[in-house]
Amino acid sequence: MKLTKTIAISLMASVAVAGCSEGAGGAGGARDSIRAVGSSTVYPFAKQVAESFARSNPDYKSPLIESTGSGGGIKLFCTGEGADTPDMVNASRRMKVSEFETCTSNGVNDIIEMQVGLDGIAFAAAQDGISLNLTPKIVYEALAKSPYGGEQTAKTWADVDPSLPAEPILVYGPPSTSGTRDALKELVLEAGCDSNPEMEALKAEDKDKHQQVCTEVRSDGAYVDQSEQDNLIVQKIENDPGAVGVFGFSYLEENADKVKGLPMNNVDPTYDNIASFAYPGARPLYVYVKKNHMNAIPGLDLYLAEWVKNWKADGPLAKIGLVASPADTMAANEARVTDLLTLTKAELEAPAGE
Repeated sequence: MKLTKTIAISLMASVAVAGCSEGAGGAGGARDSIRAVGSSTVYPFAKQVAESFARSNPDYKSPLIESTGSGGGIKLFCTGEGADTPDMVNASRRMKVSEFETCTSNGVNDIIEMQVGLDGIAFAAAQDGISLNLTPKIVYEALAKSPYGGEQTAKTWADVDPSLPAEPILVYGPPSTSGTRDALKELVLEAGCDSNPEMEALKAEDKDKHQQVCTEVRSDGAYVDQSEQDNLIVQKIENDPGAVGVFGFSYLEENADKVKGLPMNNVDPTYDNIASFAYPGARPLYVYVKKNHMNAIPGLDLYLAEWVKNWKADGPLAKIGLVASPADTMAANEARVTDLLTLTKAELEAPAGE
């Protein structure tokens, strides 16, 4: 019965996607342009690639790129296949196993994963604003709802570390739907939490409790959720010299005349430090594509090829803040595009680096 249901879903998806190739005037709301949703961090890069695609392929419509946040974008992407669903999702973190399973249960069975480059979770302040030499431990103790399972009492940065200014903790950062928030938790907050041996032990004893204690952010006004638009965070800290902002490195580079990057472990958020992973907040960026849409949506294969042409270290995307992946990673991901290699659940379950 389950196999019959799976086959039926796949057939319906195939019929729906096939309608896409009939053009915008076709039945069932078919369309003749590429649709991508997802990360606000990847958004400017996806827009740049879309503009390059339009110049290189004037006979095709320009792709529609929507900034919905990584989590929200993946949710839309995984609703199914067909003309009324996105062809692609941009993500500032890797797809989760649970999201992959949702995709599969909804008939999205063949997904191409591309790592398109690197970015950094930058901590920044106004050019004439507060100066902080941060560490993951400092950030965790300042922003955790219950640091190490205890009460959050820190009001100023000096309360966390006497070497820091006695200025109120005020951090504008991404919302819970953002891939940048997920990466902040994983790369900075959890790392800071695990500097405590008891928390490291808790990870083995009670994974859910460890996740809560180490990644739940305080909600008393010291950390302020902003929208998926990182430029709003730039505006907030530009107008408040005591505030700190958290966003992608590309926005730091784009607004270098307005804001300054704050060092982490005495390492500045720069292109070279992110490329070498010397900066603790370095992270990969991803694009996910429905393989079954490749022949149905006009130009989708050419748009993916445009990503490959643009993501090199001396390419157009580097000029607007994308950090190129290592050469071997670029080659592997180019092969995924060329050979239409699909993602497996086992790949997502494998430990990082394997």
